[in-house]
Amino acid sequence: MMTRQQRHQDQQSRAFYELSALILNLIRYPPPSSIQYSGEVSTPRRITPAGLASMLLGVSLALMFCGSITFFIGFLLMPWVIGLVMLLYVAGIVSSLSILGRAIFCHTLAPASPRKTVHGMILLLID
Repeated sequence: MMTRQQRHQDQQSRAFYELSALILNLIRYPPPSSIQYSGEVSTPRRITPAGLASMLLGVSLALMFCGSITFFIGFLLMPWVIGLVMLLYVAGIVSSLSILGRAIFCHTLAPASPRKTVHGMILLLID
C-alpha cells in the first residue's frame, strides 16, 4: 500500500521522465525542414553541448521574461482590483443600510392598524 507522499513522488518522477524524453527526442532528431528532397539523404546532425546549453539558456530566459511580464501586469492591476473590491463593499454596505433604514422608517411611521392577509401577502390597511 503506497502512501500519499510516495504516490506524489512517483507522479513527479514520471512527469520528469516524460519531460526528459521529450527534450531528448527534440535534440536527437533534426527538424523536418532540414530534409532535402533532391534525392540526397542528409545525415541527421547531432546537437553539440554548446547548442544544448544555448537552447536551455533560451528556454530559461523566455520563461523568466514571460514571468516578469506577468508579474508586472499583475502588479499594475492590483490597485485597480483592490479599488473595485472596496467600491463593491461600500455599495453593499450602503444598500444594506438603506434597506435597514427603510424598514425602520416604514415601521415607525405606519400606524398600528389591523393587517389583512390576501393570497399569502400581508397588506397594511391605511385609513
